[in-house]
Amino acid sequence: MTAIRIAIHGAGGRMGRRLVALTVADPELKLAAALESPAHPELGEDAGQLAAVGRLGIPLSATLTAEVDALIDFSLPEATEAVLQTCLDGRIPLVFATTGLSDEREAKLTAAAEVIPVLRSPNMSMAVNLTMKLAAVAARALKDQDADVEILERHHRFKEDAPSGTALKFGRIISGLMGQASHRHGRQGRIGARPHGEIGYHAIRAGDDAGGHTIVFAMLGEAIELSVRATSRDCYALGALAAAKFLAGKQPGLYGMEDVLGI
Repeated sequence: MTAIRIAIHGAGGRMGRRLVALTVADPELKLAAALESPAHPELGEDAGQLAAVGRLGIPLSATLTAEVDALIDFSLPEATEAVLQTCLDGRIPLVFATTGLSDEREAKLTAAAEVIPVLRSPNMSMAVNLTMKLAAVAARALKDQDADVEILERHHRFKEDAPSGTALKFGRIISGLMGQASHRHGRQGRIGARPHGEIGYHAIRAGDDAGGHTIVFAMLGEAIELSVRATSRDCYALGALAAAKFLAGKQPGLYGMEDVLGI
């Protein structure tokens, strides 16, 4: 079987380096390019050495020159336009894992899916995406049962956006089924009794936490909590690689991790 050729954008970052290492370890994949910002201080360095897997002969580069079957983006929102242009120019399937996008950039990503296959997910963890399915089941069942919904999330101190894109997606799934019109980000002061038609979000940033989410469905006298937690960042990298395998060769369109999982 011919290996799927992968380009990784953001290959110099923490997630990018793990993606490089795990791509090299997967016999179904071949690392074809390691991309970064033109201003990255380690541009030109060997991607394998940066990822601690030995020299690969693939330098960290600001431009894509290799033939690839899929591109994975784990970088920053500011790189969105450049990543999309690269994929549109080469008709390259895109696995997009960057969070914190503006509405304008989200619209550009959606528009690109009319030309190329795009797999968009704020969280590449397979466990998280399965938990989203479970949250939808709970939301549908509790729609008319007077349930309050709170979403707690925790991540490492370096994460720049809050609440996480994953927490917001949980909220969109649940409010789409239960009808909450208000999304409150934290609480402070004497704010009165909790309104029923809202979802509350609470973000913790501490240490090197790889990420965790808890969704609370609370009624009078009982509650359900759905919790999912990463024990290392490898779960996100492995999910992204599974998504790249799924997306290679697909027709243009907007896909999600639920398509990869078949749920």
